[in-house]
Amino acid sequence: MTGSHERTPEATAMTSFMRPAQIPQHGQLAQQQPPRLMPNVVDDYERWYTEPVSNNRMTLSLRSGIDSEIGWALDRLCRLCYNEQFSLRSIPGLMDALFEWPEWFVREGYKEAEFTSTNIFAPSLTAVRRRRHALESLFVLRNSSLLDQNSDDLVQHSRTTPLIINALHNLNPELDDHHEFTLHCIDLFLSVGANYTLPSPSAPPKKNILQPLLQILSTSSNRTLIISTFSAVTLIFSNPHNTPYLTSDSPALEAAIRYLPLLGDKPLLDASLNYLLLHLSNTSMLRAFMLHSAMPSVLKILVNLLVIEQVEESVTLDITGTVHTVPSTVYATHDHELTSAELDSLVDTPEPQRCYDWMKIMFVSKNDGELTQVDFWNYYKDTFSPFADKYPLLVASDVIKNVNFVFPHAQAMVIPGPPQRFIVRGVDRRKDTVVAERLKCHWDRSQCPHPVFTSHNDLCKHLLAHLDSTEDSSTDCGCLWSSCPRAGLTKKNLRSHVLTHLWSPQSPDKHPSQSDTITLSSPNAPYPIPKPTTRPPPAPRSTVINYKRPAVDPPSSSLTALLCIRILFRSSFTSTEAAPKVDADHFGFPGVVEDSEGTDIIESTDTDSEGRRRGRKAFTTVRVLLEKVQIKDEVLNGWIGEMVDAGLTGMLQSE
Repeated sequence: MTGSHERTPEATAMTSFMRPAQIPQHGQLAQQQPPRLMPNVVDDYERWYTEPVSNNRMTLSLRSGIDSEIGWALDRLCRLCYNEQFSLRSIPGLMDALFEWPEWFVREGYKEAEFTSTNIFAPSLTAVRRRRHALESLFVLRNSSLLDQNSDDLVQHSRTTPLIINALHNLNPELDDHHEFTLHCIDLFLSVGANYTLPSPSAPPKKNILQPLLQILSTSSNRTLIISTFSAVTLIFSNPHNTPYLTSDSPALEAAIRYLPLLGDKPLLDASLNYLLLHLSNTSMLRAFMLHSAMPSVLKILVNLLVIEQVEESVTLDITGTVHTVPSTVYATHDHELTSAELDSLVDTPEPQRCYDWMKIMFVSKNDGELTQVDFWNYYKDTFSPFADKYPLLVASDVIKNVNFVFPHAQAMVIPGPPQRFIVRGVDRRKDTVVAERLKCHWDRSQCPHPVFTSHNDLCKHLLAHLDSTEDSSTDCGCLWSSCPRAGLTKKNLRSHVLTHLWSPQSPDKHPSQSDTITLSSPNAPYPIPKPTTRPPPAPRSTVINYKRPAVDPPSSSLTALLCIRILFRSSFTSTEAAPKVDADHFGFPGVVEDSEGTDIIESTDTDSEGRRRGRKAFTTVRVLLEKVQIKDEVLNGWIGEMVDAGLTGMLQSE
């Protein structure tokens, strides 16, 4: 209506709980003093929402039957249930009030949801609001059950188990309106069903929670629902009183086998592996599974999971002993000269950058090195004078200043005394190391007596002197360098030819594997020897072993898969009465338990023999995959080695 304002339940509640002093009177706003700073308290945690009295506001709102009040209370409870200190028992009557709407929904409210889901018109607001009340109430119960105190209270409450059973039997999880409600019921069961015992087979089907769970695993395609249902079925059969209800053709086993290849979906994979381990831990179920058509495929998938999830690191181990070597050649050192490539890269660079780059190539920093300033200037001038028309040369003083810019530790100084010396200290010419044997003259069939030269230019001059001393002839000149067979050259052509025997001033890069030393078999071994082929073989220069090892312990899914593999292995390669069992001495890991007095021994049958035969064959098939598995724990890795050896033995026996 015009001029009226509708008040929300929240506004009404806040006004009703305000103290009289908090409501300003008419005419007091102008004279009101500035309000004092009050603590910022979230309204969900105020005392009057959670005070432990029978007339608690939220409990009364839940029982009021007024949709707006119920929605207000559930909205706050949905926030409160996230608090780890939230306790259902602290508010009298709250737990019973929370059960009313979910019980109504699983008893008759779901029929309205089924009708509205097939109705072409929009559902009524009343039906939607009531369904939301039921869903939010169940949500609060489900979240609260994650705390131990609330879980104990819900286990002892008489309405918890009937609510879960009726929901699983009456609701259709394939409907969108029922799916979330069913999921919350299963999650609630995971918190309260640790000691749940299945009823006897003679009990009405409506009292059995297992059948609807198995139906979900058989038909549902909803991933989240499947994971929760797997966990619920595993929880049920973890109770020893429910073990007799396990069957070899259980839909849960078929679902676990169906979802096992989804190695990338970790939650679904873990749920499938947990049920598979529980199923195989039962002796009768294990004997039946050995005859299952999918057993070899399951074993291969489990081994592949171990291979995929292992994290390895590369390890390099150097076991090289003492190596005795002698140099194969003698080295000589000379000042570095600009190569053609280096000069071409400097010519087009403007000053002073060209001067900087030239110094970096020609000189190096050296604490005790020194060069005269005149030499520095002459090196620079001789190098770039031919290109002065392109970029003018720097003056000598600028060149000397640039030395300190390129080499901060260098310093230009004057050495007193007659005569004075102008030097630059802290730099030196870059040195090139060359092989001295290559500077030896091999003219006259290597009979030239001249010693080894110190530079390439000196060797060239010496060789040209040899050519000048030869007699002039038109075609009778032959090359006398070492063992060169070239003959019939003119003197002019001989000069060009003989230069091809000289090595380049710039030594080419060697291959990383090429060594310049000779390895000896012992420190006193002679070198050189007349017959190199008779030299005793030396120790290897480098003996390095590269291998991979596990870096971390395997994840929980790999450990569960390994336990399943271990159970199948012991069933395949040991007698049935020595099948692996879980006992206290093995800390949860299946192992062979010795038969004690009074223990019934299951006699081996032809069916068991066939199962063991199929198991051996399956392990023979996956032996190569098992060899790729490495586990950090020595005991678990020993299991892998044992299974590999058994698979190899089975392969040899089959041949």
